[in-house]
Amino acid sequence: MVILPADMLVVMAAPFIGSFVTMLAHRLPAGAPIAIARSACPQCGTALSPWSLVPILSWAVQRGRCRHCNGAISPSYPLIEFAALALAVWALSVVTGWVFEASCILGWALLALAVIDTRHFILPDSVTLPLIAAGLAVTLFIDQDRVLPNFLAAMAAGASLALISELYRALRGREGLGLGDAKLFAAGGAWVGFAGLPGVILIGCFAALAWALVQCALRRKISGDMRLAFGPFLALGIWVIWLYGPLEMGWGGF
Repeated sequence: MVILPADMLVVMAAPFIGSFVTMLAHRLPAGAPIAIARSACPQCGTALSPWSLVPILSWAVQRGRCRHCNGAISPSYPLIEFAALALAVWALSVVTGWVFEASCILGWALLALAVIDTRHFILPDSVTLPLIAAGLAVTLFIDQDRVLPNFLAAMAAGASLALISELYRALRGREGLGLGDAKLFAAGGAWVGFAGLPGVILIGCFAALAWALVQCALRRKISGDMRLAFGPFLALGIWVIWLYGPLEMGWGGF
């Protein structure tokens, strides 16, 4: 496998994309402007200098403190930036070229959705719906004969989780899965097709179950009202199946 110079540039840019993901995670749920307002300290509101925006390094040098007010800056900032870098390196270990760039776009979008859902229990349409379109566009470049099947897979995936959500609400009188989960699963269908969907949901469910058991063990009690964001686990399933799944949509054999 030959790593191209453009691939390395994408890897180098990954932590900066992670900073953008962090901004999305803060601003999208609040309805704040994405590209207009400057980044600022969450404690004192002072606009950050270019040096303070350097991913990972600036947080480490400043020891997690604002240079102006000495207020604590959450370690989630460098962690998300590092996660964006890790996703790029992971993808590069599997594939190169334009499919690598497409994989990074998928991974970073899934990272943004995972962070937002974990914090706010929502999966914004402004991310999930473009992800469906992106999956179909990538499929078009891979094999145009798969566009229609993947479109149908997206529709079937979204409809199935939406139906499960409505059935749960009718039986329990409260929301279980949200429509955001259905749209994210639809995005998974657009990227991996019918063949990959069982693996996506299987990985997502097993990962969610494992996390719930860990949380229950730590809390030493099991509550039927404990909320669990399913989006991050569904995102994990989509990512793994995209890279290593069925041969027609996985890239592990190349």
